[in-house]
Amino acid sequence: MKTVKNNKDDGVSDMELIYQLEGRPKFSVAFPLGLQHVLAMFAGNLAPMLIIAAVAKASPLDTVVMVQAGMLISGLTTFIQLYPIKIGRFQIGSGLPIVMGTSFAFVPTASAAAALGGIPLVLGGALVGSLAEGFIGLFYKYLKYFFTPLVIGSTLIAIGINLLGVGRDYFAGGAGAKDYGSWQNLTIAFATFLFVIILQRFGKGVIKTAALLFGLLFGYIIALLFGKVDLSAVGTAAWATVPLPLHFVPTFRAQTIISFVIIYITVAMETIGNTSGITIAAFDRPATEKETAGSVLADAIGCAVASIFGSMPNTAFGQNVGIVSMTKVVNKWCIALGASILVICGFLPKLGSVFASIPAPVLGGALISVFAMITLNGIKMLAQAGFSGRNVTVLGITFALGIGFAGHADAIAGMPTWLKFIFEDSIAATTLVGIVTNLVFPKPKQIEVITKDTAAVHIAK
Repeated sequence: MKTVKNNKDDGVSDMELIYQLEGRPKFSVAFPLGLQHVLAMFAGNLAPMLIIAAVAKASPLDTVVMVQAGMLISGLTTFIQLYPIKIGRFQIGSGLPIVMGTSFAFVPTASAAAALGGIPLVLGGALVGSLAEGFIGLFYKYLKYFFTPLVIGSTLIAIGINLLGVGRDYFAGGAGAKDYGSWQNLTIAFATFLFVIILQRFGKGVIKTAALLFGLLFGYIIALLFGKVDLSAVGTAAWATVPLPLHFVPTFRAQTIISFVIIYITVAMETIGNTSGITIAAFDRPATEKETAGSVLADAIGCAVASIFGSMPNTAFGQNVGIVSMTKVVNKWCIALGASILVICGFLPKLGSVFASIPAPVLGGALISVFAMITLNGIKMLAQAGFSGRNVTVLGITFALGIGFAGHADAIAGMPTWLKFIFEDSIAATTLVGIVTNLVFPKPKQIEVITKDTAAVHIAK
């Protein structure tokens, strides 16, 4: 893929630059494309922290600390993904347009820890557990054989299916909402959805590539007319504060740490899957070893720092992979402008609360088709691996146990506690069942047919 450093010198237009990894399109073109990434993930970035704060019965001040730290660390870790740090032979960051945010995968484990020992116990488990993901990143060269296209593709499909469930709940008004599925919510969601589709079908230039952003703005206006926008948090939020480390002093418990380690393995797979999802969708190739290892290392370090600053662990956000898949906009400068918004919001609670006021039906209408792209990227990776008899067997077992069986509380009620930790989450189960099944059914050895040409090569060796 061609990279461009300076569009003026090379005669490359801004609209061409947005489809190239390097280069700086002008601000008026790049900023809306970065902003739509922030709007797409903002509610999802805040939600896990708000859930855990509620379970821990945290004060409003402590909740604000968690939210601010989450936005700041998400932005900074995104910058590291875009512009890697090299230390010796190791690279921290992928160099790809990956957006980082607070991970939903930790919510069940973190909720249990929060109920038992509050936010400090959550942060202690998250801090120590991040070492497991760091280990995978450091030694990915030797561990990558466990993470085959079948495993990563299956994980992507599990992520996509889970995100479609999230999108459905957003579409209907938000999980647990009193007016879930009401005609008002559905009207807002469908209006937003159709507006995005129309712009993607008939729009030109920035209008088409930033269709999600314009869809969110359109949906926001519709929601205002329906009285669905709550701006009370904007009025009460402070103008500026500085996130500081160790607002919460982490506490440690062996069982909690073990639970977090298991989830971190899954989150590493989620990051690996989303990294491949980016390269497959945008560059039509799997992610390289260097890109994948760097992506996982950046995620691990971001999780550790988030724990120190009082926020939940993060991961590569699947919905943003979906946006890249849909728009094909991979320019790092565009994504960096979005990351800068996250960092600024980390210091300006009032600004962050404006983004957080986007109603759930607006997000659902704009993003549900984006979530579907993740599933399609997983299917694409499986197609590249092929559907041999062996692969079909591996996939059948993986999907049967990982998606069909896991994640249903009543079905796994009789499992041992250590096994239940895995099967409570369908992404975790899909990942680990896929790895084990892939090892139990090894690839058949390929028999090399010696021809005149290959014989000549062997003689030359």
